Amino acid sequence: MSSTAEQAAASGPPGEPGAGPEASASADRLWSVAEHLADIVRQVTPLDPIELQLLDAQGCVLLEDITVPTALPPFDNSSMDGYAVRIADVAGAGERFPAVLTVIGDVAAGSGEPPTVGPGEAARVMTGAPLPPGAEAVVPVEWTDGGGGGGPASAMAAHSAAPEGAGGEVRVHRPVVAGQYVRRRGSDVAAGESALAAGTVLGPPQIGLLAAIGRGTVTVRPRPRVVVISTGSELVQPGEPLPPGRIYDSNSFALTAAARDAGAIAYRVGAVADDAGTFRSAIEDQLVRADLIVTSGGVSVGAYDVVKEALAEKDEYGGSVEFRALAMQPGKPQGFGRIGPDRTPLLALPGNPVSSYVSFEMFVRPVIRALMGLHPLERETVRARLTGERPLTSPEGRRQFLRGSYTPPGPGAEVGSVSPVGGAGSHLVAALARADALIVVPEATTEVAPGDEVEVVALG
Repeated sequence: MSSTAEQAAASGPPGEPGAGPEASASADRLWSVAEHLADIVRQVTPLDPIELQLLDAQGCVLLEDITVPTALPPFDNSSMDGYAVRIADVAGAGERFPAVLTVIGDVAAGSGEPPTVGPGEAARVMTGAPLPPGAEAVVPVEWTDGGGGGGPASAMAAHSAAPEGAGGEVRVHRPVVAGQYVRRRGSDVAAGESALAAGTVLGPPQIGLLAAIGRGTVTVRPRPRVVVISTGSELVQPGEPLPPGRIYDSNSFALTAAARDAGAIAYRVGAVADDAGTFRSAIEDQLVRADLIVTSGGVSVGAYDVVKEALAEKDEYGGSVEFRALAMQPGKPQGFGRIGPDRTPLLALPGNPVSSYVSFEMFVRPVIRALMGLHPLERETVRARLTGERPLTSPEGRRQFLRGSYTPPGPGAEVGSVSPVGGAGSHLVAALARADALIVVPEATTEVAPGDEVEVVALG
């Protein structure tokens, strides 16, 4: 659990949302951001482990320490196309007086038993081929005549023209030292060394390493399946004509993208109209493929707050969603509960675009990381000096999150700087798109002057 959630966990109200008179009383009070987050993560448990094939495990959290069964690379091999030689045989070689060696054969990558290189001999080798017994280094083909009696150009042509049955002689124009252009056995990792530690998120390099050491499957905690649903009869699918009085559904796209960015497998459901029955049916249909459901809209106190109407009462499995007022701006109305036969977590976010996105960052992202078993749950926060011409104002008793553009500290500076982007309105989508940070104004602060230090949540 992150520091913010930890601080509130001890004092936050216990129990499940919607359970008993304590829950009813808690819904009437003003919750802090930390209390709400702590109450959520206390009721979210990491997903069960599963064994997956490597490519299916991409983005998942590794649950086992992986050690290297055999050295990597497993044998000494050539890092260049060229000739495997003994050091003494090419000592003092130059353009005027090249070393002339007898070519005893080819060694290709994946070939069988290579020939042994004796005094005055060389074996033609390809990149990745085993270093033949007796050889101590590899001379790049560009430093030879390629066995064709010419210069570098003819050397390259000769080297590639006859892939098998190399013979005759090769002239070497430069000396080499022991081990030159040779990848030594175990130079990457030795047998018994740690390859990856439990808790590692498996990206392409980690998948490649697992394949390189021969692992076909791994035990991981899977990526959470997150279903995103927007509500509102006014919402129109992007790409369709926009009738008067309607708006395009942006929340479901932003939240789905944010869930994927956080590591989840996210499914976007088309906007649901303001009808409690229709919305309830949509939720029930999605429970089969959801580890977490996220809704936007319908959580305030208006006449068409369909999410509250549909989810406030307990379902047939005893689950429900508790709706709360938080001491934050934007994002005051919030809902959280566990519903359906598997008690699937559901976070109900407000419908204004900025409110919805800020709520995702504060609450949904930590839940996704909790389901994955990752720590810390929350994004990194830094201190920065506020820039701009005007002070920032904030309502007393509310933790305000303003969009900002953050610049890291330069040489010799202890803190970076942050400048506001757009205003405080929760509908300013363009300003949100230009921001890379959230400026945090604490509950007890009503004004922040240019030059003051502020807390910043980095969004990158």
